[in-house]
Amino acid sequence: MNHSVIEKNIGLMVVLVTVMISFGGLVQIVPLFFQEETTTPVEGLKPWTALQLEGRDIYIREGCNTCHSQMIRPLRGEVERYGHYSVAGEHVYEFPFLWGSKRTGPDLARVGAKYSDEWHRAHLYNPRDVVPESNMPAFPWLFENVLTGELTPKKLAAMRTLGVPYTDEQIASAQEDVAGKTEIDALVAYLQGLGLSITERR
Repeated sequence: MNHSVIEKNIGLMVVLVTVMISFGGLVQIVPLFFQEETTTPVEGLKPWTALQLEGRDIYIREGCNTCHSQMIRPLRGEVERYGHYSVAGEHVYEFPFLWGSKRTGPDLARVGAKYSDEWHRAHLYNPRDVVPESNMPAFPWLFENVLTGELTPKKLAAMRTLGVPYTDEQIASAQEDVAGKTEIDALVAYLQGLGLSITERR
């Protein structure tokens, strides 16, 4: 087809550009679904507990993932600052992925067990109490909001349909595991679990 015909017909050009971008995207994305390193969990990887899963939802709800990434690139400066670079096998149970690229705050991929529960609680109640130069907002309501766990079993069941290996027992006990805990309990539990599947192997 003559290029001048395409260049003069904007509708045709849009269609052809869309087809080419779609084809290029499929060529890059589809093979990832069949590579062992992207579909096989790293050794020791465990699904989030019911409380951690609730904490992850709070993390998303409060927009933590808009300022904190969870992906350490294999660059010397990043590895020296944050720890072992991220690998795909760590995230096979993540729906959605929270890799991100925006770092208003530090990357949190390896924050699990780096600080105490008390540190996280103080930091989330008023970040400037522990990091004076922080521009992170405070989250005092997390200390007051109490979880009922009413929807937690459904969340685990939904994750199981996506391939996360939750057992019937875990789903059945999910509400009891969560009920009565505060949102700060859940969020801290989630943060304390980040990155441990790799750091425990080192």
